[in-house]
Amino acid sequence: MDGATLDGVTLRRDGHVAEIVLDRPEALNALSTAMARRLADVCAEVAADASARAVVLGAAGEKAFCVGADLKERGTMTDAEILAQRPVFRAAFGGVLNLPQPVVAAVHGYALGGGCEFALSADIIVADESAVFGLPEVSVGLVPGGGGTQLALRRLGPGRAADLVFTGRRLGVEEALAYGLADRRVPAGTARAEALAIAESIARNSPTAVRAAKRAMRLGGGTALDAALDLEDNAWRTAAFSADRREGIAAFNEKRKPVWPS
Repeated sequence: MDGATLDGVTLRRDGHVAEIVLDRPEALNALSTAMARRLADVCAEVAADASARAVVLGAAGEKAFCVGADLKERGTMTDAEILAQRPVFRAAFGGVLNLPQPVVAAVHGYALGGGCEFALSADIIVADESAVFGLPEVSVGLVPGGGGTQLALRRLGPGRAADLVFTGRRLGVEEALAYGLADRRVPAGTARAEALAIAESIARNSPTAVRAAKRAMRLGGGTALDAALDLEDNAWRTAAFSADRREGIAAFNEKRKPVWPS
């Protein structure tokens, strides 16, 4: 189902899958202040929607997923205005990163700066053959500010994260796969379809178990193993004593598809 576009963001829902679309193709989906506010609001709406079991983050247009902050807008801003913009941007990136549902990014074209950071905020990154990733902020006197330094460090490791951040260079899909910056490579023009298929497969599983597993994986990254295993144990207990577990095992034994109560 198609949703309305407001301030460069479109929200669509189809069954148990929510699709958030960066929808400002005339500006290569560059993130403006208004777009950032809208994105944060949309993410809050999706996070609170118990019927949404998986999320696809995609983008409109053919050239770009997102080229980062709108530097034309920023070029007209005073230092005070840039400082005031900062929490708005953090809320937008945090909104994507903190979604409780698994997020699948469908990346095509340029995913630079904030666009790369949106991809890094997802759980699974699907990239088509046109995808180009990069964190070029240092080339314009900035530091990645949408989570790029920390998310790249956690996903890629220190050496590869340093290579990406310090040089500002761009990675095509082949190198992005080798680096771990993309998880699946698909033909040009098919990233959205693949991401939706993945999201639909996730949505068929227990929403209680999937959310608990995501929380354990997110909180466990970088945590000492003993503490991380405690997080996993908490996730297991959340699922094991839920109505979903009872329905899941009953459906298995009765050789039918489960009807999740959560």
